[in-house]
Amino acid sequence: MTRKKDVRVRRAYETAEPDDGARVLVDRLWPRGLSKDGAELDEWCKEIAPSPELRRWYGHDPERFEEFSQRYEAELAEPERQYALDRLRALAGKGWLTLLTATKDPAYGHVTVLADAVKTGR
Repeated sequence: MTRKKDVRVRRAYETAEPDDGARVLVDRLWPRGLSKDGAELDEWCKEIAPSPELRRWYGHDPERFEEFSQRYEAELAEPERQYALDRLRALAGKGWLTLLTATKDPAYGHVTVLADAVKTGR
């Protein structure tokens, strides 16, 4: 029986919780104003983040989120990101996985799309 993937999304600036499980920063850039020690993370998986070109095009405009999601899903299918995605899936298969981002509104960020990809295996 395959274990359900337990994935949550949180802002990197939030205090770590005991039940966070593996905490992985999934932004390409380090969060402004956050110290490496203060991050309380297990890994930094910057290679899974959207390409700089896609990130600039999107500009966190909620009206572009649907198209951004489709473009980012296409990037996740690229071989160089597949290894990182498989790693996140393996972590989620062991227990809680908390994906961290500095995005102000994670609901309209790449981390939401990524969490879904980890959970569903798409």
